[in-house]
Amino acid sequence: MIAGLPRLLRALRREPADATPVWFMRQAGRYLPEYRRLRERHGILEICWNAELAAEATLQPIRRFPALDAAILFSDILMVVQPMGIRIEFVQGEGPAIRNPVASKADAEALRLPEPEGDLRPALEAIRIVKRELEVPLIGFCGGPFTLACYLVEGGPSEDFPKTRDFMRGPGWPVLLDRLSEAIRRHLAAQAAAGADVLQLFDSWVGFLDRDEYRTYAMPWSRKVLQGLNVPVIHFGTRTGPILDLLREAGGQAIGVDWRIPLDEAWERLGPGVAVQGNLDPAAMLGRREDLLARVDDVLERAGGRPGHIFNLGHGLLPGTPPDHVAAVVDRVHERTRR
Repeated sequence: MIAGLPRLLRALRREPADATPVWFMRQAGRYLPEYRRLRERHGILEICWNAELAAEATLQPIRRFPALDAAILFSDILMVVQPMGIRIEFVQGEGPAIRNPVASKADAEALRLPEPEGDLRPALEAIRIVKRELEVPLIGFCGGPFTLACYLVEGGPSEDFPKTRDFMRGPGWPVLLDRLSEAIRRHLAAQAAAGADVLQLFDSWVGFLDRDEYRTYAMPWSRKVLQGLNVPVIHFGTRTGPILDLLREAGGQAIGVDWRIPLDEAWERLGPGVAVQGNLDPAAMLGRREDLLARVDDVLERAGGRPGHIFNLGHGLLPGTPPDHVAAVVDRVHERTRR
């Protein structure tokens, strides 16, 4: 890399680097044999709430793929809501289940605001442990206000969000979003203070909103979170092609783009003055190596060598991804963009 500043941080400042930085959402996860061995002994929430285990999971992909340009903290986007009084259980094959969903304004008012150094200390300690070993930037993260609200209202993942669509038009919605945005802001600020170099806001589900809905029911609280953080922030959502300009308006030094829109088209919609992260289809990682590398080349061609591109997937690595495909993509990105 060019002396003085890592590639990822240069890209976030839209400055030239010696190669395009590359990292992967969910790069610490089930595709790695060493992580699967860890999960044989520990549940996901147990890992998240144990600083040493979370640090180990964070470092596993960096040890296996030392050419990666960033590590991302092993955690879960829902971690911040547990000390708020939300009971979560991970159900095999179904994902997180909220055992006491928010169904009224009174439920939202009852949520307590966490104090990160006390209530979320394991995540912060994991950051401090990792930073002692890490030579590349560390990315901290949290779920976005709208996405966390969807989980809390629906009680878990959803395809069409019927309860959320009803609740967000009622008096409890601003109360819930006020509570969540403040909790998220505190958590992200504490991660930065603990040593995270970059933060990512995963507002994964805002893509089901239309433009007017996003402006009304999500954007004000995303903006509240994103203003005032003292490290660069990547703002990410899926299915956000129609509202990319609004995500940029809400905030963030980079906007993460999923694979459903070509990268060059996304960049045109976002305009200058913001970095762009993405956007290989995660399913491409499961196919033939030669097809995968052709897809990588297509993303890079659409980026056009512009400063400010961070290579990533359009969402997280899938469990069946071959680790050697991860290594191949990292090498391909660096080789093809070497300057």
